[in-house]
Amino acid sequence: MKTQNKYKVIGLMSGTSLDGLDLVYVKLWHQKKRWTFEIQASKTRKYNAAWKKKLASAHELTAAKLLSLDNEYGKYLGESVLSFLHEKKINRVDFIASHGHTIFHQPENGFTYQLGSGQTLYEITEIPVVCDFRSLDVVRGGQGAPLVPIGDRLLFGNYDVCLNLGGIANLSAEQNGNRIAFDFCFANMGLNYLAAKAGLEYDRSGSMASTGKVDQQMLQQLQIVYSPLRKKKPSLGREGFEKLIHPILDNENILLPDRMRTFCESIADETQIAWPVKKKGKLLITGGGALNSFLIERITEKLKGKEDVVVPEKQIIEFKEALVFALLGVLRVRNEVNCLKSVTGAKKNSSGGIMIGFK
Repeated sequence: MKTQNKYKVIGLMSGTSLDGLDLVYVKLWHQKKRWTFEIQASKTRKYNAAWKKKLASAHELTAAKLLSLDNEYGKYLGESVLSFLHEKKINRVDFIASHGHTIFHQPENGFTYQLGSGQTLYEITEIPVVCDFRSLDVVRGGQGAPLVPIGDRLLFGNYDVCLNLGGIANLSAEQNGNRIAFDFCFANMGLNYLAAKAGLEYDRSGSMASTGKVDQQMLQQLQIVYSPLRKKKPSLGREGFEKLIHPILDNENILLPDRMRTFCESIADETQIAWPVKKKGKLLITGGGALNSFLIERITEKLKGKEDVVVPEKQIIEFKEALVFALLGVLRVRNEVNCLKSVTGAKKNSSGGIMIGFK
C-alpha cells in the first residue's frame, strides 16, 4: 500500500461544534507530483441528544468512565461506517482515517486527546484504521493543530488563503515558502451556543444575527480576549471557550439577537486582522460557517478590495476536513509528512497517526 498511487479511503471527522459525524468516501491519487481527489460519497450523521450530551460532558468523567466511553464511541464510529458503506453501496476501502472527537486539547501541558478507540473501530469494521493524528506533534513540542493546512497546500494550493469556519476559525497560507496556519477565534462554537439559548440547533443563514445590532461593549470584550492570542497564536479548544467566551455570551442584559450579531461581527473582525496576504488574493471559505450567508456577507465587507472570496460547492464546504484527514491517512501510510512544524511550532515535521490492522 505504501507504493501505490491510488487510494480509496473513508475519512471521519467530528468537530467542536457537535454538528455530527462527517463521513466521506474519497478517491485520492498521486500523478505528476501532485495529489488529486474525488469525493465519491459523503454523509453527516447527526448526533442525537444523548450523544451530544455524552460528548459535551466527557471531559468531566472519571478516567475509568472516559475509557469506557472511548470504546463506546469507537463502536459508534464503526457502526456508522458500516451503515455508510451499505447505504452508498461501497465495496472497496483501503483503510479508514479517523480524527475522533477532541475531548482535551492542552498542548501547553503536553497532551491532546481525541475520543474514539481505533482498535474498536477496526474490530467492528475489519478495515485497517489510521487514528490519533495529533499526539506525535504535541510530544515534539507542537500545538498538534491545525492539521488541515497540509491538505490546503496539496489539494487547494490554487488559493492564496484557506479559511475554515468550523467550531473554531482558522486559516492557512503560503508565506516565504512555508505553510503558515493558526486558529484565530471561536466561530460556530459561539454561534451554536447562542442559538441553543433560543432552542435552535444553529442560526440558519444567520437570520437571527441579521436582525440584531452590534453591542460595542460586548465587541470590545471579545477583542480584549483575542488580543493576547494574536501574539501567541495558540491552537484553541473547548477549555478556552468555556473559560473566556462563555461569560461574555451569557450576558442576559444584551438581547439574544444582538449577542448573535455582535459575535458574527467579532468573527469578521478577527478574520480581517488575521489575513496573512498583503496583496489582493483569492480566499477559499469552507466549514459550516460558510453556509451562514450573513456571516460571509460581513467577512466579505470587511475584506473588500483585498481578496476574491470563493465559497465552493456545498459538499466541499461540509466535508473538506474529513477529506483532508483521508489525505493525512494516506500520507501516514506512505510514511510521508502530514504535519508541518511551520504550522504547529514543533521541533520537526511529523508523519503522525497510529496504524491499526495493516498487513
